[in-house]
Amino acid sequence: MVQTSMNIAVLSGKGGTGKTLLSVNMAAASKSATYIDCDVEEPNGYLFFKPEEIVEENVSVKIPEVNKELCSGCRKCVDFCKFNALAFIKKAPIVFGDICHSCGGCSLLCPENAITEKDKVIGKIEKGKSQGIDIYTGILNTGEVSGVPIIEKLLEENRKSSSNGEISNNIEGNEKLSIIDCPPGSACIVMESIKDADFCVLVAEPTAFGAHNLEMVYELVSLFGKPFGVVLNKCLDGENPSEEFCKEKGIKILGRVPFEKELGELNSNAKIAARESERYNKLFKNILETVKGEVQHERASYTER
Repeated sequence: MVQTSMNIAVLSGKGGTGKTLLSVNMAAASKSATYIDCDVEEPNGYLFFKPEEIVEENVSVKIPEVNKELCSGCRKCVDFCKFNALAFIKKAPIVFGDICHSCGGCSLLCPENAITEKDKVIGKIEKGKSQGIDIYTGILNTGEVSGVPIIEKLLEENRKSSSNGEISNNIEGNEKLSIIDCPPGSACIVMESIKDADFCVLVAEPTAFGAHNLEMVYELVSLFGKPFGVVLNKCLDGENPSEEFCKEKGIKILGRVPFEKELGELNSNAKIAARESERYNKLFKNILETVKGEVQHERASYTER
């Protein structure tokens, strides 16, 4: 029997909007899912899940290493590098590993084969479990230039678990559910995070600034052609610029999370509301079921085409 997967990515235009709140609680409400924290610069989903049976794996990239005895001093590698990770000093190139983007171009261009590549550890991934939920966390080492290789590794591990059936306790029927907690904003690390997504959930606050940041991620998912909808967080009575933006653009609102003291206290104390309260469990489960319904609708529409 072939196992299928459903990958739901959760995005927000800035930090603090409620992206992790929604991701963690949807995963917990499902009782059977994989939670993937792609916010590798500042992961915090594990603070809520407190996973056990943690397995760590380092993530490395390739950086150049110059053999000065073979180098002819042609400077082709230095001229090629647009990130200024190479400089020509004392008749040979020197490498600034902290700003190298590991493109490999310098070693390919070197006519004397004087440049080889070595591994540099930039961070790690952690895999653990929490009450039926598999927790994948990416952690970028302080000062590293890009978390994209770690996100690539997280998504690769998730694809492996789907194809091999390694994670048996997060299969609903014959479908593996994954919740991808993306980094905030709309930079390249976010683009990498949504690469495998079947559906994107955009989280927005009820302010003018929230609507502005919602527009950023709206443009991103539209550019990538990803199906999406919006969850409005911190909802109160009265004007909601983010809701007005959704109406203006014809964006489906998947759910609303209220601005409540109880929810705020649970979240501030790193407690998962869906596990602490039946009311919140129902709230986040309803949002998840709505999202899953949208995915099924998109798949049916695609099949018909």
